[in-house]
Amino acid sequence: MKIVDLRSDTVTRPTQEMREAMYRAEVGDDVLGEDPTVRRLEETAADMVGKEAALFVTSGTMGNQVAILTHTARGNEVIVDDESHIFYYEVGAAAMLSSVQLRPMAGLHGRDALALAGAAIRDENIHYPKTTLLCLENTHNRRSGTVMRPETMGELYRLAKGRGVAVHVDGARIFNAAAALGSDVRAFTQYCDSIMFCLSKGLGAPVGSMLAGNREFIERARKYRKALGGGMRQAGILAAAGLVALQSVDRLAEDHGHARLLAECLAEVSGIKVDLNRVQTNIVVADVTGTGMTAGDYVAALKHRGVLAGTFGPNLVRFVTHRDVSRQDIDYAIGVVQNLN
Repeated sequence: MKIVDLRSDTVTRPTQEMREAMYRAEVGDDVLGEDPTVRRLEETAADMVGKEAALFVTSGTMGNQVAILTHTARGNEVIVDDESHIFYYEVGAAAMLSSVQLRPMAGLHGRDALALAGAAIRDENIHYPKTTLLCLENTHNRRSGTVMRPETMGELYRLAKGRGVAVHVDGARIFNAAAALGSDVRAFTQYCDSIMFCLSKGLGAPVGSMLAGNREFIERARKYRKALGGGMRQAGILAAAGLVALQSVDRLAEDHGHARLLAECLAEVSGIKVDLNRVQTNIVVADVTGTGMTAGDYVAALKHRGVLAGTFGPNLVRFVTHRDVSRQDIDYAIGVVQNLN
């Protein structure tokens, strides 16, 4: 039976070009700063996002948590969206590792972002924790892969800097945001002090993410990475795939087109609702309440017919397009959905 895997863009497998680059990679001890392939990846990544330096980390979660460790001190407060990956999916790591308090704000990525952020930043008061960091997410996973436009990021950045607060961006899919607007990624990354982005997901590398910022920030972050067990040795084998991945950012628009086609067809199926205004990148969230099935039942029914998707709530199903999903795969998935009810 044909299998179309739309569970996540994390399921992509390394291309033949990546495998060959990994095989040929020149390596050294990265903890000692001697791996030339890692150094080349870090330099390339930093340049792409317009920062002075970058750090190769094992995952997006590690990148976000190293950033929080580097930006904050114990007892500080960090402002996040209440549906953000940092708040929702990182195992309470900010409390465990940095001893900071996360302040989740509903709608931080909505129309009232500036007002909400302004109200959330604490004034100096003996009773309050010190607000030291504002975390944004772009694109926003739990908000259907929607894009925060550079103009909004700029407003938030200027507000935060005016109040003495640093800005970190969970940019796991920041290149998807750039592709959605047809802009250079630096249009977004100019408005943050640090950014993490994934080499896996849409870019397709098997392992790794990048954390970028100014040189002094990255040097401090490097020590926190070591403390978290992220000091890899001959990591150039992995970095080589990341370098190949960074050459593929232009093809992300293809994934967006596939997601749009899938979303429009899903929206026409009886019992399914899709907010097409929120289908901006490679994530489609469908409400299956009208089918009479729970999300779990619906995903199980799809799987039985060769289409893999994920639950996103009691009645929400998430589909994610990626490099390993072709137009023919999308057509197959659409046919399965249309004949499911």
